[in-house]
Amino acid sequence: MYAFAPLSDVVGAAGTVLAGLAGLLEPLTGGAATAAAIVVFTVAVRLLISPLTVAQVRGERRRAALAPRVRELQRRYADEPARLQAELLVLYRSAGAGPLTGCLPLLLQAPFLLVAYRLFTTDEGGTGLLDERLAGVPLGHQLGDGLGGAVVPLFGVLLVALLVLAWWTSRRMRRGAPPAAAGTPGGETLARLLPLLPYTTVLVALVLPLAAVIYLATTTAWSGLEQAVLRRPSAGARI
Repeated sequence: MYAFAPLSDVVGAAGTVLAGLAGLLEPLTGGAATAAAIVVFTVAVRLLISPLTVAQVRGERRRAALAPRVRELQRRYADEPARLQAELLVLYRSAGAGPLTGCLPLLLQAPFLLVAYRLFTTDEGGTGLLDERLAGVPLGHQLGDGLGGAVVPLFGVLLVALLVLAWWTSRRMRRGAPPAAAGTPGGETLARLLPLLPYTTVLVALVLPLAAVIYLATTTAWSGLEQAVLRRPSAGARI
């Protein structure tokens, strides 16, 4: 337990910030203040880590621009795997597009996402967040706890929103994915499976409390909008 004490402190501090936000929003949103605070809190977190997403997209664009040179190296050193790896490493380093460029932003986001997950799925720090209500439904309520009252409409709207976002994201992934290389069954399988990943958010939402589903819907919508803006052709010259 002691190993998680620092995380508990951070989660408690985040809960205090969320409670403060709810207090500020209450005159405008009334009984939905805590739910509105979750949305604002989520957007604030995503704004904080948005430079990491920009760095990730920039790295992807650099690696895409190197694709012709990578293919040439693969052709030239097809029979020398060790030499090929060394040449690719030099190429990526010279262009500032090392393989880890795309991974580091995701790794650096992990602490923020972990804190948000703990905040919206536990009562860690005694914040009382999950006891707050939206339309009479406790924010700690899960679908398995019962379907009475406003549970079905609330979860229904959020699940439909997640389903639409998953469809939109999947469609973008299918359009933007490069064609699988001929003769590489692994690549073809991956190309088929990746567009299905966005739909896992809908499945995850089925077992999360209402507070976490609100967070999930907000961050998923933000991700979709962020990717649509950053991956526009006109945005390529600016990042």
